[in-house]
Amino acid sequence: MPETFDLVIKGATVVNQDGEGQRDIGIRAGRIAGIGNLGSAKAAETLDARGLHVLPGVIDSQVHFREPGLEHKENLESGSRAAVMGGVTAVFEMPNTKPLTTDNGALADKVRRARDRMFCDFAFYVGATRENIDDIPALEKLESSAGMKIFMGASTGDLLVEDEPSLDRIIAKISRRAAFHSEDEARLRSRLGVRRPGDASSHPEWRDVEAAMIATTRLVRLAEKHRKRVHVLHISTADEIAFLRDHKAWASLEVTPHHLTLVAPECYQRLGTFAQMNPPVRDAAHLAGIWAGIADGTVDVVGSDHAPHTAEEKHHPYPDSHSGMTGVQTLVPVMLDHVNAGRLSLARFVDLTSAGPQRLFGIRNKGRIAVGYDADLTVVDLKRTETITAGWIQSVAQWTPYDGMKVKGWPVGTFVRGRRVMWAGAIEGKAHGAPVGFYEGQ
Repeated sequence: MPETFDLVIKGATVVNQDGEGQRDIGIRAGRIAGIGNLGSAKAAETLDARGLHVLPGVIDSQVHFREPGLEHKENLESGSRAAVMGGVTAVFEMPNTKPLTTDNGALADKVRRARDRMFCDFAFYVGATRENIDDIPALEKLESSAGMKIFMGASTGDLLVEDEPSLDRIIAKISRRAAFHSEDEARLRSRLGVRRPGDASSHPEWRDVEAAMIATTRLVRLAEKHRKRVHVLHISTADEIAFLRDHKAWASLEVTPHHLTLVAPECYQRLGTFAQMNPPVRDAAHLAGIWAGIADGTVDVVGSDHAPHTAEEKHHPYPDSHSGMTGVQTLVPVMLDHVNAGRLSLARFVDLTSAGPQRLFGIRNKGRIAVGYDADLTVVDLKRTETITAGWIQSVAQWTPYDGMKVKGWPVGTFVRGRRVMWAGAIEGKAHGAPVGFYEGQ
């Protein structure tokens, strides 16, 4: 009796934990139900994917979708449309919304807003504050909680926890891996005068390497003291890569496409405040240092830090301009361009965007192409050359720092739990996003 599937994807090159090979994928009831030669199988639908690569669904573990309260920049629906258009199947969204996501009620409200309205699956970080430290053990375990997020340096929103006694108490309380924006607030305040009005290229001079290193070394010291897992977001310096290389027992780290692609001073000369991020894009020596961390395995994951602001907000004269850029939709094509340029292998890309997030955060049933796992798939054409344009961007912000950038490697299909949500540049069907599950949470 031949096997029966809802969908068989035929003839693709499947990239998985056992390497690359041409094989078919059978999907049933939203899960992967068969891998191999499925030529004799029966299927309600068959998709010919010859010439394409099928990757485990890309997980972007750092996005800011701005809802509730800042929907003029982004919302959960539009951000998720951007995600699936770019081949991303699940996101971890950040807590610096209005109101802040710092308690059970705020998290439950986000889940309610997101369920069957987002096109990709989702989890939400809960912001740690001095006031909710005692609630951390419960907040970590709520449905769709990605764990705790801590801002050691000020960025968009009002979630700053800069003093060591409070950080010590937070880290002592966590049981899951917690994520940190690691810049030292005291040093940032002391260097406000370094900023040159109207000159965004002074942004990395103000938010300098020392601000990052002070915070990151403090964070690792506290993690090692309490033997708790910490995750350092959006590393921007070669110095942090070198330090963390020798301190991986309790610390993991993320890098972003913009810190791997843009370089100062050229990006500020070309883009001005549209290249402004926290932490900032730095010079070629730091770019090379971050790539060295990719090459030797120090870097654990790539996340976009999708942090949209309107063009009007970005056009404000520096330093009144807002820090942040769109990124979730461009993560896959920008990184595939690096793959085609030989800067990393396709297998390393999969580890950084699928297997790595699954491993670090204990995600259930995602992160690999294996029987029994969710049928989350990112289908790409590695040979396809395209030019990224602002008109392609789904974000409410409607701009990208990569406007006009020619890339080789393009997302052509996105499957979330077996449903085709994007194909050939068109979003298909209704949203059916659901909470990501975790081994240490819901």
